[in-house]
Parts: sequence; C-alpha cells; structure tokens
Amino acid sequence: MSTFHQDFSDADYHARLTRTRAEMARRGLDMLVICDPSNMHWLTGYDGWSFYVYQAVVLGMEGEPVWWGRGMDAAGAARTVFMSGADAICGYDDSYVQNPEKHPMRLLGDLVQQMGGGAGRIGVELDNYYYSAKAHQVLSEALPGAALHDATGLVNWQRAVKSETEMLYIRRAAKIVTRMHECILTFAQPGMAKNLLVAEIYRCGIEGADGQWGDYPAIVPMAPSGMDATAPHLTWDDRALIPGEATFFEIAGAHRRYHCPQSRTLFFGEPPALYRRAENAVLEATQAGLAMARPGNFCEDIANAFNAKLNALGFEKDSRCGYSIGLSYPPDWGERTMSFRRGDRTVLEPGMVFHFMPALWLEDGGLEMTETIAITETDAECLCDTPGGIFVK
Repeated sequence: MSTFHQDFSDADYHARLTRTRAEMARRGLDMLVICDPSNMHWLTGYDGWSFYVYQAVVLGMEGEPVWWGRGMDAAGAARTVFMSGADAICGYDDSYVQNPEKHPMRLLGDLVQQMGGGAGRIGVELDNYYYSAKAHQVLSEALPGAALHDATGLVNWQRAVKSETEMLYIRRAAKIVTRMHECILTFAQPGMAKNLLVAEIYRCGIEGADGQWGDYPAIVPMAPSGMDATAPHLTWDDRALIPGEATFFEIAGAHRRYHCPQSRTLFFGEPPALYRRAENAVLEATQAGLAMARPGNFCEDIANAFNAKLNALGFEKDSRCGYSIGLSYPPDWGERTMSFRRGDRTVLEPGMVFHFMPALWLEDGGLEMTETIAITETDAECLCDTPGGIFVK
C-alpha cells in the first residue's frame, strides 16, 4: 500500500510478524494492541508525528496487522505501511480527538470486536508512555467479554537482535553522531551562547553524513555545564560557555528512526586533576567492561567488570551503565529491555546493540564518555570513530 518509501522489504515485515506471533502463542494471547510508535513502526513501517493522539496497530494470529488512528493520519499510514489489504488502515473521526465526551478507545474496542477479539485474550502495553490509564479503562469497558493482559515489552524484545539492514541504518547514524561531535569541537568557543552551539549540533545532525540524511533524535541534546553537569538530564539555555568549566554533550545521530547515541565532555583549558583521574578511571573501566561484551555472557558481566575496575580506581557509579538501543521515537532512544547492571542476566547475542553509558556525575561537574557498541560473533565493536577522553580546547 505504501507509495512513499519503505525502509524494509515485505519479507522483513512478515518475519517480524512471525516472530511476534510465536511469542503471542507462547503467552496464550489471541491479539495484540500495540500503542508504542516504535513497535508500530517495527511491525508495519508506519512513520508519522502523530503519537500525541491515540493510535495503535492491532495484530491477530492471522492476516495483516491493522493500523488504527486519527482519520487525517490515515493518509500518512497509506504512504508508509507495508500492508496492502483494503482493511489494513482504519481512521477515526476527528470529533474523537482530545474530546472528554468521546474517547477513541471505544472505537478501538469496536475494531477489536470486528476482528474477532471480543471474547479473546488481548495483549496491551500497560507500562508504556502512549497507553494511559484512561485508555485502558475505556478499552476494557468497550471489550466486556475479552480478557486484557499486560504485554508490555513483548514486541520490544523481538527487536533485540538487529538485521543487516537495521545495522546499516545504525552505522549511518554512527557516522552522523561522529560528525556532530566534530561540529562541537569546531564551533564551541568561550563566550559562545549555548543555544547557538546546540543549533549547530542540530544542523549537523539533520544534514547527516556521508550522503545519508539525519532524522530527528528521540531525545534532545543534553548539554549542561559546570554545576548543571552534576545532573544527567539538563538541556541548554543561552548562557555563555566559559573557561575552566566542563560541558558534556549527550547526543545521538539518527537515520530512518535508528539511533546511535554518544557522549563526550568538553573542557576549555586544562582540566583539574580530579577530572583527569576520573577520565582515566572511566576509560580503564570501559575497557574492562568491553572485554566482557561477547556472545554468551550476561549483561551483568559487563556492568560487574566495569564497576569493579571503576571502584578499584576510587570512583563509584550507582546507576546502570548501558542499555539496548535501536529504533525509537520520543521521549527515549532506548528499547526498554536489557540494561548493563547487576542482576540482568540477559544473554548477549550477535546483533544486539547497546549504548554503553559509563557516565560520572561529580560534586562540581560531570564527565560523560560513552560508546554505542554492537555485539559481534566474537566480541563487541564500537560503532563510532570519535576520539576518546576529554575534549580539551
């Protein structure tokens, strides 16, 4: 049905459906209602900035999935989904958009009924940014004969091992984020307003690299300086960059919705001794973690090796040091599945991709030097060519 572009072949999509349905069968589910736009995209190809209203992909055990959403977005679905059936797109009337008197989930319940799920076991993504408590309440009321079960993460886990084409897109994103860091080094100067530097970061990211265009990232640039950099998730303002102050940049290249995050820290002038010791500790601990990043090991093996070396060098990190990444939409570029932390015994497999995030937030600033890594047949590959260590200018 798509007349615009299709990032993957029909065979790719059918393989994804087969994999997802196998997990549905294992859980005893008759149907899935998917509201996460990343999962909607992965299953059907749908791509649009429409996730601020209710939308979903409904997947039964047979036939094509059905895209359901706002009527005006049906045209975008027709231009992006792989499905060819006449009933593969279902749009609802605009009077249901953000109207407290008419909730669109009642219409989704009607669609599930029409698809034969009125008395079935229906999987829904209960713990998801895009599926509200009200949505669940209304959908439950609209399907009194069905049993709604939590299927949070069911599709996310099917996305864990990347295909060759997915890896191609992530590698393109890696080239883009490498160029974004080059842009920072080129344009950043003492006295420069932070928002003007972020504007250059965005320009480089959207222009892309090596002839490949840049998509919008799922997270905006994190670029705190000085004491602001003692916190991990602050963005930017118009204050000037100043000498003697660290600024870390947590950014991502994106291509066709696939992400490659990477962070680096910039310092004007010679960094204090504490920062140099922290830099050395993070770099050595990162190498210790990477040594454990190979097929057959557990996610926690990387975290344990990283933390053991970091602690031996006099530093501590009490948060996870990595997570699975790939295809994503705002507000997060993570896949919300695996993490590098103690207790996560997910087995590493070739084709998995992670943001190895060994960041430290110190008493007077922050230090981020991160890498996106891919698990290969033998070990791990860092996907970016950005030099390591603190950027000194």
